[in-house]
Amino acid sequence: MKEIVIRPVLIKNEYGLISNMMARLHANEQLLNPNTAPWPDVESSYMRHVIEMQQESAGACLVAYVGDAPAGFIFGYLEEQDDSRIEVDTGDMLYVSDGYVYDTYRRMGIYRKLNDALEQHYTAGGVRRITRFTLANNVAMQRFLESEGYKVTRLLYEKWL
Repeated sequence: MKEIVIRPVLIKNEYGLISNMMARLHANEQLLNPNTAPWPDVESSYMRHVIEMQQESAGACLVAYVGDAPAGFIFGYLEEQDDSRIEVDTGDMLYVSDGYVYDTYRRMGIYRKLNDALEQHYTAGGVRRITRFTLANNVAMQRFLESEGYKVTRLLYEKWL
């Protein structure tokens, strides 16, 4: 097996690559949640958002390569806390917003390596709290998160009218 290498990238410089992986992530989310908008309808605004978060909120986008081929990515950024918080910690919080591994490269531990590298990057800078969302029926991601020490702390309920 070829070596897995993880490299940080600037989303604006790797727009096509990251947008392609986001589109595939989005397609998977559509299978789990029919209220997910089609990627072409949101690509421009969402990609603008992640570029902005990378630039303005200490965002990090890591891409895993197997040989020279991109295999997956993960993206997160800092959310600054204000004095309206009710938790005891008042430091910056890492929000992991997106991640995806191409089907060809699944079951190789790539997402785990990406997640570990992202967490290490931010904990080295003092972050002590990491938050993530996943869909209620994304059991595979829930299992992964629990295996990595994440705990469910809130449930989001929605009512579409």
